[in-house]
Amino acid sequence: MRRAATVLVTTMLTAGGMAALAPPASATDIAPRDLTITVTNLGSEHRTCRIDADLYVPAGVNASRRAPALLATNGFGGTKEDQADLAQGFGEQGYVTLSYTGLGFVDGNRCPITLDDRDHDGSAASQLIRFLGGDPSIQATDDATGQPVRIDQVVREDAKTGTRYDPQVGMTGGSYGGQIQFATAGFEKAAGTNRLDAIVPLITWNDLSYSLAPENSTLPQGTARSGSVSAAGTGVFKYQWAALFTTVGVVNGAQDLTALADPATFTSFFQQASNNCANFEPEVCRALAEVATVGYPSQASIQYLRSNSVASYMGDVRVPTLIGQGQADTLFNLQESVATYTALKRQGTPVSLAWQSWGHSDSSPQPGELDMRHPAQSLEGRAALAWFDHYVRDRGPKPPQGFAYYRDWVYEATGDITKAYAVAPSYPVGAERKFFLSGSSVGGTDGSLVTSQAQVARGTSGYGNLAPIGPNYTETSGLDQSQPVTDPAGSAIRFGTTPLTGPLDVVGSPRLTVQLDAPSVAATQAAGPAGQLVVFAKLYDVGPDGAIELPNRLISPARVTDVTKPVTIELPAIVHRFEAGHRLVVVLAGGDMAYRGSTTTQPVTLTTGPGRTQQLTVPVTN
Repeated sequence: MRRAATVLVTTMLTAGGMAALAPPASATDIAPRDLTITVTNLGSEHRTCRIDADLYVPAGVNASRRAPALLATNGFGGTKEDQADLAQGFGEQGYVTLSYTGLGFVDGNRCPITLDDRDHDGSAASQLIRFLGGDPSIQATDDATGQPVRIDQVVREDAKTGTRYDPQVGMTGGSYGGQIQFATAGFEKAAGTNRLDAIVPLITWNDLSYSLAPENSTLPQGTARSGSVSAAGTGVFKYQWAALFTTVGVVNGAQDLTALADPATFTSFFQQASNNCANFEPEVCRALAEVATVGYPSQASIQYLRSNSVASYMGDVRVPTLIGQGQADTLFNLQESVATYTALKRQGTPVSLAWQSWGHSDSSPQPGELDMRHPAQSLEGRAALAWFDHYVRDRGPKPPQGFAYYRDWVYEATGDITKAYAVAPSYPVGAERKFFLSGSSVGGTDGSLVTSQAQVARGTSGYGNLAPIGPNYTETSGLDQSQPVTDPAGSAIRFGTTPLTGPLDVVGSPRLTVQLDAPSVAATQAAGPAGQLVVFAKLYDVGPDGAIELPNRLISPARVTDVTKPVTIELPAIVHRFEAGHRLVVVLAGGDMAYRGSTTTQPVTLTTGPGRTQQLTVPVTN
């Protein structure tokens, strides 16, 4: 099978836990109609591709009693069956659903995976929307009967919009099935047709070059709140997730990824992956070969990944957008949703943002949080229904446009998913609190975090990178997040607060501004990324017993372009309560097992005291 070339942990990645496997059909379930739909003229190659789709039409819906429609596709490595729960659940709410297997994942069809490219995946989805609008030029065949199929059960808006074959239609889906919604909206806007009425993208990316090779020290204006995570510098390759996306086996995935910590094994693996490109576009495999050879992606690869991202055509996304992003997600982090939300809001696109409990790293929603089979019985399901009811089928009140976020400590205390979500008019929330790095140590750290500059003591701490990969450990991509985080001696420095006298609730991205000393790097950095400093910043919650928690295993890689100047690194956005008696500990490390770091030795020191800008800024809500 063609999909075997993209071996993945499917239940983790297909839709982020939305619908991993369909339950057995009941007497009231909609019987889907299996279709093959031909889409044409895709991209500059003018490709023709066959789409494998299931059409779900609720009982009582016909040409005289039409209904609105939803279009949905799979996450990476999945199929149309992954949306079966969604189709049944929204069917019971009166929606026709066309669920389809995305380009590159259909067995026997030679169209490649184009990473949700607007001119391929977006164009294909646009033709499926026209099919839902009754366009007879879109060829569709019933696989059971061999007869041609034309849709006449979906409400049309041609008279209102002046666009032919314009159905009432929205899109939803997660991960790879989330970005396709942006690609479709962008394609429709560029074509001047605007047939898509609303989207609900979940756990997806803003800029794929940031997702797979993040760089957090040269973000525009220093933060995702600028509306962009498209960094000016070259990122640090997230090799474990990339390996999981290519040919690492599911059964031995964790073992295989750990083995890739050996540089020779690493290089061999990615060279083999690039030589056997399977059904990826060639640009994807060239990027793998580059990383295997030099350790980082080229600007050409960065631009290719960015072009397959909403970041490159944000101005064309004008449809009402309800974003759901996962707190438990080391693949597409919360910063990506902040960038998309901020940019859409700034340009006047109706948009709302929710930070949910689950994501690629833990795909299990809390009870009552999301149930696509019974959307009206779950918090996120009701939000999606309200969004589609208003913007697609033109009924019901206008949904609020704001920011909601899940708080695990509230859920643990109450067991009430509604109470666990806080709601605000917009992002960001709260205020910022500053801590300053000081030379006096607390609780076994290298230094302290103090609340005023007057408390800062002189001190010097140092660390180095001990290997191109690791030895510091935070996770094994989405395969294993059960092992303790570790920083071997000499590989990291730590600065911590005294035990907190009360709880501290952090919502958003902390920022770390430091002046580092790395003379050997200063001598090589002008040569480009290979000679620049690679550093990993992270924020620990250290308990009274010394137990370390790294919230959702999230860290912030940076490739510092100039170590002779202060650098500000934006840390991952989190929603986390640091309890009374616990300590905040900010860590700078030279490596991580999940990333490809520097191949050269990089000793680093950090000095605190007068004339040094060393501070941590934390967004808090209490």
